[in-house]
Amino acid sequence: MQLRDFLPRILNGDVLESFQKLDVIETNMEKREQELEQVRMDCEHFKARLETAQADCMREKKEKLALRQQLNEARQQLLQQAEYCTEMGAAVCTLLWGVSSNEEAVKNILGGSKAIKFFTITGQTMESFVRSLGEDTKHQDLDSDENQFVLALAGIVTNVAALACGREFLVNSSRVLLDTMMQLLGDMKPGLCTKLKVLMLMSLYNVSINLKGLQYISESPGFIPLLWWLLNDPDTEVCLHVLRLLQSVILEPEVLAKSAPEMRDTLPFQRIIALSKSRNAELQTLAQELLEDLKILECEV
Repeated sequence: MQLRDFLPRILNGDVLESFQKLDVIETNMEKREQELEQVRMDCEHFKARLETAQADCMREKKEKLALRQQLNEARQQLLQQAEYCTEMGAAVCTLLWGVSSNEEAVKNILGGSKAIKFFTITGQTMESFVRSLGEDTKHQDLDSDENQFVLALAGIVTNVAALACGREFLVNSSRVLLDTMMQLLGDMKPGLCTKLKVLMLMSLYNVSINLKGLQYISESPGFIPLLWWLLNDPDTEVCLHVLRLLQSVILEPEVLAKSAPEMRDTLPFQRIIALSKSRNAELQTLAQELLEDLKILECEV
């Protein structure tokens, strides 16, 4: 009876509500523990993945390092091979330059199956050399293997063009080489690569002895402006061979008839007059002869 009277005082609504809240809290705690356990498992999973990724990254770094070392070794070997090929090419072509002064040797060269290929590669090598010079060509090493290689190739072309059979071959089978030389002469700045310019101009002059060769050269686009451009070169040898090439055009009536209009409109008389007063006796004489030859143009006007 006492309990019946006393319990309602203790177990009132607040206490029952507290018990209910406690149940809810316990339920939430269990849920949080489950979530925490899941997070812990996720962390372990991501940690394992991270360790795997780090191991893969380290392995890739080692592989890249090994590949980089192999690449450096390959690059070094390639440079050594290029240096060897250039050195060998310079030596062989220098020897061939001397041999090509012999007519029988030239005939044997032109009669071979690799003649056209040789002159094609010659043009490509010249072009590659000139393109690689860049802006700072004043400090060009004239004794370098690259320079000697290209000069020897140009010298071979000059010697081949000095012979009738050589001129005929170049005009008929190596016109790309002639085009390349004219293009490169326009690309090289005044006062630079003078030896190479002289050899190229000598080659073109030798080819111009052949009427078909002279016609092809003189009819090439930009040929007359190229001559005027080269006349501004400070090197007397360059100017001398330009005047010789110009004289070939003037002294051939059939060729002059086609070139005369452009020459009359653009001819740099003042420059030629200046060259006729040069201290170089050969250049002075040739310039004076050319001024006399140019009177043909005046008469045509």
